[in-house]
Formats: sequence, C-alpha cells, structure tokens
Amino acid sequence: MIPIITIEGPTASGKSDFALKLAKEYNTEIISADSRQVYKYLDIGTAKPDKTTQNEIKHHLIDIITPDQRYSAGAFVKDASIIIDQLHKQGKTPIICGGTMLYIKSLLEGLSEIPPIPENIIQKTKEYLNNNNLSDCYDFVKNIDPKFASSISPTDKQRISRCLEVWFAFNKRLTEFWEEQNVVQKYKPYKIYIDIDRDILYERINKRMLEMVKNGLLDEIKTVLKMGYTKDDFGLNTVGYKEFLESNNFDPIQLAAQHTRNYAKRQITWYRKVKFDLYNPNT
Repeated sequence: MIPIITIEGPTASGKSDFALKLAKEYNTEIISADSRQVYKYLDIGTAKPDKTTQNEIKHHLIDIITPDQRYSAGAFVKDASIIIDQLHKQGKTPIICGGTMLYIKSLLEGLSEIPPIPENIIQKTKEYLNNNNLSDCYDFVKNIDPKFASSISPTDKQRISRCLEVWFAFNKRLTEFWEEQNVVQKYKPYKIYIDIDRDILYERINKRMLEMVKNGLLDEIKTVLKMGYTKDDFGLNTVGYKEFLESNNFDPIQLAAQHTRNYAKRQITWYRKVKFDLYNPNT
C-alpha cells in the first residue's frame, strides 16, 4: 500500500499551516481536500493559500474549475489518486489536507457503484429544488439520510441534490450504497486530526471572517459577478459567499461567521467517529 499523510479538522483549526510545516520538513507536496478551493477566482472566502505559499510548496487541486462547474468526491478520488501515484514514484509521501470529510473518506475507503440516474429523475430533482427552500430540502435529507446530512453544509446544493437524486431514483439512502461497497485499501494513511478547543476555534472563525472582509472579500464577490457568474452557481452558493449575496441578510458578516461555526460543529461531530493521531497547535 502507498503511504500517505492526511491532515483533517474543522475549518479555521490550522490544518493548512501544519500541512505546510510538514511538507517543508519532508520535502513533499500537498493535495487539497477542500471542495471550495477547487474554484478559480474564489480566493479570500475559501481561505486559499496565497500565491507565495503555493510557489513555496506545490499545492494540488486548487483553482482547477470555474464557479459554475460541479466537483464531486468521485472526481476528487480520481484526480488525487493520479497525483498520489506520481508523488509516490518520486519517493515522496503525499500530504492530503482539507476539511471536506467525504473526499478523504472516499479516497481511503473507495466509492460505491451507484447506477446512472435516469434523466426524468434528474429533472424531478431540479424541480423539487426549485419549488422548495434549500433549507427545507436539507431538512428532507436529514430525515431520509441523517448520516449523510451530518457530513455536508445545509447550503451545499450540489450534495443535497445528489442525495435526493439517489433517493428519488432508488428509494435508497446514499449512505446505504457506501455501506455495501467493497473496500479495497490502496493507501496506508497516517491520519492527523487538528484538535483545538471549541471556544478558541469559534474565536478564530469570527476573527477570520472579519479579516476576509478587510482583505477584500466584497470586491472579490463583485469581480466574480461581473465575470457573469451568479449566486446560484455552485462556487458562490456556499458559506462565506452566499450570505453576502442575499439582500435580506441584515448583517452578512455575522451570519457568515455563524454559519461557519455551525459547519465547524458538524465537522467536529463527524470526526469524533474517526480514529486519528491528535495534534493540538496550542500546546
């Protein structure tokens, strides 16, 4: 099996800094497991490593698609596997760093073979999403597949849609397909979890949100909208961007920070079920 290092943890916990430190020490490269850093033009709101950092240590799977395109766990596994093989041939141990839990889970445990979704079901799902509030759609996902719901954001329209497609097509939970899959272990992971006190984490989230705005988040959003992308595109329909695009949000900064804290709480709940080697950056 190919050895790899995975660095996981809630948003704003310090994963990127620790990954950078390890990459320098072991002369290797970083594969991003972040479902939002894949998007071009969305830099500040996704807490993407700056260009200086990316030039210092090679980061993969950042800036690979435009905000109107989809990116899935399956695409991540395919892309990451190619990079891992390349680095392994160079004698390097890849570092996979990110908080998109499904990406790393799929990479380590494999993907289930789900039959193609019929076109009429895809259309039915689109109509359901268009006729209902996204929050109501998320609540429906929580009812039919709470395990899957706990791994995604309530604003993650792409994954909510995927869960609904599978349910409407097969009357079966997406996680049932996962449980039925034949796991073929290709990698030998050393799993690191960034363990940080929740009060400190929430304080860091609040501070980071303010810094994002100070560093030009609103100008970044305006620029992307001028390019022709909309608030309904996958990249912009996410925490940290969505709140600034809804006209009825009285204080989008506070709301974005709140939604980010909520997401971090869901990540922590998910990670409690996984075995890690813990690392606390404050000790």
